[in-house]
Amino acid sequence: MKTLKCDLCETTTEGETFGAWMQALMPHYMQAHADVMNNKAGLSDEEKKTEMNTWMTENKARFEAV
Repeated sequence: MKTLKCDLCETTTEGETFGAWMQALMPHYMQAHADVMNNKAGLSDEEKKTEMNTWMTENKARFEAV
């Protein structure tokens, strides 16, 4: 089981796999960081996809490093 901090605050979540960790992080992210999610509303679908891929790559690397 790996424990990582949210990339935007000090809240931690746990998961055996990157996918499990993401599922555990999602409710926190939607509640505590809704502003970040809402700021993406003005982006094109392609820009949203690019930002999501970047986020996934960076956070998967953080997860794997633990």
